Amino acid sequence: MSAGLEKVRRAVADYLNGRGVPAVTAWPGRARQEREEPVVAVSVRGCKAGPAGFQNYLGERYDGETGRWEERYGRRAELTLGLDIYAPEKGDGEAVQAAFDALAGALLLGSLPGLDLQEFSCGQTVWDSENRRLKRPVEAVCTAWLCAVTDGGGAFSDFELRGVVKE
Repeated sequence: MSAGLEKVRRAVADYLNGRGVPAVTAWPGRARQEREEPVVAVSVRGCKAGPAGFQNYLGERYDGETGRWEERYGRRAELTLGLDIYAPEKGDGEAVQAAFDALAGALLLGSLPGLDLQEFSCGQTVWDSENRRLKRPVEAVCTAWLCAVTDGGGAFSDFELRGVVKE
């Protein structure tokens, strides 16, 4: 059974692309196209999950599409996202800095779907000899709810990322 974290990578990459920040998921399982501009590689570097209720039970919800009640289970999670910026070795890294500025704007001024940003940090731009690219490591720590839905027979039928209630 999937923990749903692959959906997190895809959702974050889609969110960034929708805000004009070129992004791909890390480890796509196929060859990547060569890019002339910087790109953000989205990965999940860490996940700390804790209980949200008794036996992780969150309650019931009525599904209007199916006309049935669903039981919801889940955990509160702290996710560490890798948002590494890769760029061709051109110039002095100015394109990497511009990509970082755009990434910071999308994260700090926007709202990641289902994720509540807690921390945002980056390292120095370095030459990645393995990929023959400039690389700036970036991390974002977010909190979220990882939720699963059961059908009438008790089997898990769906998994989704739910947002954290902002206080």
